[in-house]
Amino acid sequence: MFFYIPELTLWHLHSLSSPGSYLAGLPSWPATPVLCAEVVLHSLGVIAIILQLHSTLTVFLQAVMCNPACNVLVTGASGLLGRAVCAVLRKAGHAVKGLAFSRAGPGLIKCDLTDLEAVRLVIEKEKPNFIIHTAAQRFPDVVETQYEETRILNIKSAENIASLAHQIKCKMIHISTDYVFDGTSPPYKVGDKCNPLSKYGLTKLESEEAVLAAAPDACVLRIPVLYGPVERLEESAVTCLLNILKSREPKAVSHHDQRCPAHVRDIAHILADMIALIAKGQNLSGIYQWSGREKLTKYEMTLTMARVFSLPHDHVTPSMDASPLRPYDPEMDVSRLTELGISHHTKFEEAIKECLSAWL
Repeated sequence: MFFYIPELTLWHLHSLSSPGSYLAGLPSWPATPVLCAEVVLHSLGVIAIILQLHSTLTVFLQAVMCNPACNVLVTGASGLLGRAVCAVLRKAGHAVKGLAFSRAGPGLIKCDLTDLEAVRLVIEKEKPNFIIHTAAQRFPDVVETQYEETRILNIKSAENIASLAHQIKCKMIHISTDYVFDGTSPPYKVGDKCNPLSKYGLTKLESEEAVLAAAPDACVLRIPVLYGPVERLEESAVTCLLNILKSREPKAVSHHDQRCPAHVRDIAHILADMIALIAKGQNLSGIYQWSGREKLTKYEMTLTMARVFSLPHDHVTPSMDASPLRPYDPEMDVSRLTELGISHHTKFEEAIKECLSAWL
């Protein structure tokens, strides 16, 4: 933003700082039409400067008021989504602290979320305005074999965080999943009946209920399968498909289940927009949903990767077998967010090239 500011002379400054009228600061020269015109011009110049400075200050204050910085605590900050959330929120000007446990690296607070007392101490110390709860066991196959341990992390920990957040009047946004639906009647609205097919989906549904019972003003954000800048290809159910292309070994990939993948950066921007609205006083609570705006099977995702990176794919074949643990088509209605002006989607072909170029 650039401004033209007329030159200020010592005479202007003396006149502005002296008591009395502007004219009282003028030298006692004879009043002539020329002198009067000069006085008027100088006066208009000073007034223009004052108005311009006032306008600039007003714009600055409005920007600050519209985007107030908040203290945000992010759980699961070492994970695929957590890393993106921390990065986007910091870029938006928020003070962000990240919690992690098994992969707690530099700049992160190590905290076992299943240790309820440890979590309480961290929250009381950090005093966040917002808690974004991304941490969970999110791999359905793992949950099937580690169900009781998963219930503690996915349900009990979420309930505990919600209760602590509510006590200190901190807004919690809890991340959930489209796996709460059975995939038979898309697109699913927020109030549609849930019917999870897997123990993973069940733990996330029960976590939603526990969070909203402990903190009725909390938000739940249901999201689809995610991908983004991974630390290892297996970190995402999408990016791991690149291993199939690289291996050159014959492989059948699902062409049955429909997915609406979302880039983690898009989800992070959605969360940032939600925080901005809440910080400005808008009342957001209850369940919100986001699905990527493209519907693809894993086989179609694999072919897209092959096309983007010019990789052979004749060893990859489509499978029409249904998975008993995964919904056929869990596409969700996103209108509750779009009605707030919140919508972020990066085209899959562009985003997957960005994410995976370094792995080739």
